[in-house]
Amino acid sequence: SANGQCSVSNSDLCGRLRCLSRFCQVWLAAVLEAVKVSPLIEKVSDHKDFKKLLRTRTNVLVLYTKTDSSGDPQLKLLSDVAQSVKGQGTIAWVNCGDTEGRKLCKKVKVDPSSKGVGAELLHYKDGSFHTEYNRPATFKSMVAFLKDPSGPALWEENPEAKDIVHIETEKDFRRLLKKEERPVLMMFYAPWCGVCKRMQPLFQKAATETKGRYVLAGMNVHPSEFDGLKQEYNVKGYPTFCYFEKGKFLHHYEDYGASAKDIEHPYPKTPEVPWSESESPVFHLTDATFDSFLEEHPAALVMFYAPWCGHCKKMKPEYDEAAEFHPLLQSPGVLAAMDTTIHKATGERFKISGFPTMKYFEKGQDMYALPQLRSKDGILDFIPQAPPAPEQSWEDKPSSVSHLGTEDFREALKKKKHALVMFYAPWCPHCKSSVPHFTAAADTFKDDRKIAYAAVDCTKGQNHDLCKQEGVEGYPTFIHFNYGKFAEKYNGDRGVSHFLFLFSKFSKLSEVRQGE
Repeated sequence: SANGQCSVSNSDLCGRLRCLSRFCQVWLAAVLEAVKVSPLIEKVSDHKDFKKLLRTRTNVLVLYTKTDSSGDPQLKLLSDVAQSVKGQGTIAWVNCGDTEGRKLCKKVKVDPSSKGVGAELLHYKDGSFHTEYNRPATFKSMVAFLKDPSGPALWEENPEAKDIVHIETEKDFRRLLKKEERPVLMMFYAPWCGVCKRMQPLFQKAATETKGRYVLAGMNVHPSEFDGLKQEYNVKGYPTFCYFEKGKFLHHYEDYGASAKDIEHPYPKTPEVPWSESESPVFHLTDATFDSFLEEHPAALVMFYAPWCGHCKKMKPEYDEAAEFHPLLQSPGVLAAMDTTIHKATGERFKISGFPTMKYFEKGQDMYALPQLRSKDGILDFIPQAPPAPEQSWEDKPSSVSHLGTEDFREALKKKKHALVMFYAPWCPHCKSSVPHFTAAADTFKDDRKIAYAAVDCTKGQNHDLCKQEGVEGYPTFIHFNYGKFAEKYNGDRGVSHFLFLFSKFSKLSEVRQGE
């Protein structure tokens, strides 16, 4: 009736409609509950909408289905995947069974009915077709694929790795060590690591050949959630192999050679004598002796190392030979070494974060790091000329150069439209020769508030980390910043005229002449 109420004559019809309405609601709820399609999955049927989707999204996985129900198993899984990759990838669904969807599927030349399961997954990257998804239809594999569509497949997806125990969480790792009676050789790796990729086939073969006697396991510990685990087992690089018996860590295993046979015998071939206990001409320091040693020796080069570190092992004989030859040079400097995996207090005090780390000390003071020293000849070249601290450092000399550090670097540069920063080390001869030219250029532009010439001593305090963040690999490195943001690296000549020319076009000081 007009008032929306049932009259006596049509009450039966109203009752039927209400029943039908309730039926539809229950049926629809049942369908949605059965499929549980996430609202994050974009349902597309119009070709224009599809093209817009590919134009506005750079990483899209599309499920094409024969009917509205043939994709049910995939939709349940993809709903969970969509939630996990939210903001990183998009999942869309095209039903080729309805009228509009059929037209779309025809235009993009996709026929899911040709597939046995009545569904097909295709990936689009940067607006174009990229590849058919042919990796395992599992949550982990799909998430990994969408987070890095061009990256390698997960190790556990390789059927030849079936005898490797693949560990996903720290909880699984602890459980394996607690329950496993057999010896365990654990490979901590990162998916992008080239050495790891080369080792995987050998590790797989060894796992198969030693099955039943040993457990060979692999764990991707690159994500930051495993930082604690990496610190616990001194994982400083990839791959790192750790050998366990009855849940206890016994040693790092690095002598894996280049064949599966080497890996089959994870016991060290001969017990390794600690460097400090060998017949080494190097002074070996401890937390207790470090300070008193530096008091007795006014100039000392100290190698901070870890026994498991491959680069350290390679450098040890070079360092020993340099120490043996050193007395002939009649130099006051001495060569010392410290295992900071045992003597951690000193390592933490000097913020040792990588191995080997070479530091030069004078009168007990940490003067600077020497990352370039690796060979006997390089060490011997350095020792005789190990420079004392200059009477007056560049930073202490009056000039228009802004000397910055970790604490004020970002804030200072944000205020300058153009800044040329010289990243340097006090001992570096190329830096020393650049200083007067750089200083002269800074003095010329001292009245221009938009331009700055700044310097960072990469050997001082926390500045080493800052320099590393800015991609400094050698000294000096010159970088042009625009309001604190990287603009370009300056690789030109280091004369004053060239330093001036770089910014003269930006400055009001148009009268600046090249060559001044």
